[in-house]
Amino acid sequence: MNELPVRKHPRLKTHSYSQIGSYFVTFCVKDRHEILGEIVGRGILDAPHMVLSEHGTNLCNTIDYVNKNSDNIVITKYVIMPNHVHLIVNICNSTDGASGKPRPANALIPKLISSIKRYTNKLAGFNMWQRSYHDRIIRDETEYQRISQYIGENPAKWPEDEYFIIKSP
Repeated sequence: MNELPVRKHPRLKTHSYSQIGSYFVTFCVKDRHEILGEIVGRGILDAPHMVLSEHGTNLCNTIDYVNKNSDNIVITKYVIMPNHVHLIVNICNSTDGASGKPRPANALIPKLISSIKRYTNKLAGFNMWQRSYHDRIIRDETEYQRISQYIGENPAKWPEDEYFIIKSP
């Protein structure tokens, strides 16, 4: 009988996920289809930047809505790429607004991502997202600045991105 691979637990054992803090989150379009828009511009005077498609615009509006309407989560920086999105998510308050009970960050991040995916899927009329996502605890200000810079420069470095797919002619 074939044995199943042992799954690695993705959570940092030394971190309390009930703490407020910052997280770097990435999630991708299913099969890495480039449906969120395209990178245009290829020069110093025409700097590479993202032009959003309808799906990308819906995602942008959803992220902006979260920022305006959430008491405990702020997305401080994000970039929408053709087939994925990077976010810096700050957990500002780890209590549930209705009950005032503590709510761990490891419950807030999945809820946030699930809500964004569900709403944009509804607008799209199909399931456009891969099942999972990648998150990383931002441990200090230096790391925060490095990730923020990475997000800001991501469109200019699209051909070098791990999610970039060379299209056949």
